[in-house]
Amino acid sequence: MLNRIFISADIEGTCGICDWDETQLGKGEYEPFRRQMTAEVSAACEGATAGGSDDLYIKDAHDSARNLIPSELPQNIQIFRGWGSDIHSMMSGIDASFAGAMFTGYHSSSNMDTSPLAHTMNLQNCSIRINGIQTSEMFMNALVCAMYDVPLLMVAGDAGVCEQAKRINPNIYTVQTQYGRGSGTVSIHPAEAVRRIRETAEKAVREGIANPDKFRIEMPNKFDVEVEFVKHMKARRASFYPGVRQTGPRTVMFSSDAYYEVLRFFMFCL
Repeated sequence: MLNRIFISADIEGTCGICDWDETQLGKGEYEPFRRQMTAEVSAACEGATAGGSDDLYIKDAHDSARNLIPSELPQNIQIFRGWGSDIHSMMSGIDASFAGAMFTGYHSSSNMDTSPLAHTMNLQNCSIRINGIQTSEMFMNALVCAMYDVPLLMVAGDAGVCEQAKRINPNIYTVQTQYGRGSGTVSIHPAEAVRRIRETAEKAVREGIANPDKFRIEMPNKFDVEVEFVKHMKARRASFYPGVRQTGPRTVMFSSDAYYEVLRFFMFCL
């Protein structure tokens, strides 16, 4: 079986980014950070190949999902651009055939002060918790990995998301590109971020292929999900989804034994 590696690429945790205009297709400040995002993903690919991967699959997972520049990526990849309109969202294309997963450009969750761009999926909620754990896109997608028994090998992004990855599993390799300070960020040099990602991805993939159990995420037996929306009308609307109960003016709860159903709830209610 091929040592396939799945890479989910976001942008807000890309080195140096500190403003929404730097993350949005069509904005004047976007182009240099799009190229940095591509360079970081390319570094992860090069490291994964050096570490023993035979096959690389990339999900462009930010906003339009048309951020990465395919011609600037290594040739031994497949890239999924655009959205699959399925419950896997930022992990669209994942299945049990992958030997490991890596996340690049990931960022802190809503209700955290470790990034000026902290959010979870969109700006319409101020808190999402799964079993009491403040939930980032990284945590959501780590559980998608667990659903398919795919080890999560590396997370690259801001300080907040790297710290959370270590709390999920201390063996996950992390590359901190920056940390938030108020409405700004303090970052390392973009070229240094690329170097660290390449070197760390090589270590993570080599070790992950040799010892996958070390990087697996424990899957809970039950999921209690609490979402606090910014606006009360979003909570009312979500309350009509099957199994959802409204617990406050802006808060809803959803419970299930199956993470697939949690993902379905997120797809239709967030």
